[in-house]
Amino acid sequence: MIKRIDEAVERHRELILRAERDIWGMPETGYKEYKTTAYLAERYEALGYKLVRPENITGFYTEIDTGREGPTLLILGELDSVICPGHPESDPETGAVHSCGHHAQSATLLGIAAALTEPGMLDGLSGRIKLCAVPAEELLEIGFRTELRKKGIIRYLGGKSEFMSRGFFDDVDLAFMVHTSKVNTSLLGSVGCIAKTVTYKGKAAHAGGSPWNGVNALYAATAGINAVNSIRETFKDADLIRFHPIITEGGSMVNAIPERAKIETYVRGLSYDGIKNTNKRINRALVGAALSLGANVEIEDSPGYAPLHNSPEMIKVYCDAYKELTGEEIKPTNEYSTGSTDMGDLSAVMPVVHPYCAGSVGTSHGADYYINDPVAACVTNAKVQLVMARLLLSDGAKRAWEIVEGYDAPFKSIAEFLEYQDSILDSGDRIEYNEEGANVRL
Repeated sequence: MIKRIDEAVERHRELILRAERDIWGMPETGYKEYKTTAYLAERYEALGYKLVRPENITGFYTEIDTGREGPTLLILGELDSVICPGHPESDPETGAVHSCGHHAQSATLLGIAAALTEPGMLDGLSGRIKLCAVPAEELLEIGFRTELRKKGIIRYLGGKSEFMSRGFFDDVDLAFMVHTSKVNTSLLGSVGCIAKTVTYKGKAAHAGGSPWNGVNALYAATAGINAVNSIRETFKDADLIRFHPIITEGGSMVNAIPERAKIETYVRGLSYDGIKNTNKRINRALVGAALSLGANVEIEDSPGYAPLHNSPEMIKVYCDAYKELTGEEIKPTNEYSTGSTDMGDLSAVMPVVHPYCAGSVGTSHGADYYINDPVAACVTNAKVQLVMARLLLSDGAKRAWEIVEGYDAPFKSIAEFLEYQDSILDSGDRIEYNEEGANVRL
């Protein structure tokens, strides 16, 4: 088994490593991955795959049927980049760069697809393998994505939940995706989040001549940030709460009182209840700041990502696969990451694992991030994932079925999960001023 997988991937080594370099050179942020999608689609189709593409957005998936009854295994690779203008190799116009390593995932998934076309690679496997090039994992440019949602182009900010809403994963029973890192490991999971856009609304006036006639929205925004900072010590350590705002708009000219200021941020946490309860308190602080200056504030809360809880049995599959391929023991960590990923959305309804493979250096999302070992990050990674698929789907897919049947999902179905996500969506002005004072909605 190992020899066959090793040889199948090695026959496509040049394709994999070329894709890693090419995609590194075309970084695109979420729902804008047009060049990357076209590049990969051309190569998948050249391998003989028929692709299913979503209407109006990027990404695609394809399915491989073993010809024997069994579960559907989803293997993913992400398409999007982050924005880090300080990176020496960032796009000079957009600041986009793959200092997240997603380009390596895409190259790896292409290698898996290529290897699976080799003779004998499906022998002894049961069920179906779905390969998905998925957009928009990095939860950034919230304003842009919110506009896409308002136009009806997308329903969710993240690519995996968007694909879930389009029915692309309705038949999937379990899933995995391997992310590049400095070491080979797996965590227990990661926190979820709510995405927030906060718009303070004031009144313009001459900043030098008559500032008393204005209401400074920028001051209200900074007061709001400081108000949240003042309640940080009340965040419970066990909830792993994170709040990290940026001001994306704060005035149009220096000699006018800013009438509008905008903040983008997340509220992250380890549990659904922890996130929602903390978000309400954060909204109270943000609204209180607006009241103190006589401004108004519009808060738009959008469903971000669910907390990721890696299936312990799926973690073991990853560790077993790595040991079978390399002889190396992987020791999972007993920790949760305080970053967020929409793999959490999948873990809400099915067993998943989102482990890490070696191959990168520097700070994730930072200006010094690079893939320093593309063979480990892409070639060896493709082999490990193919071993994982074989461990799950061989022997009548016995191991996969045991994991699926033993998994206690937080939600009974994709529909139930998306209904919960929709319940988070809330927007509108939070203050109604009147002669007697003000009415407040948190």
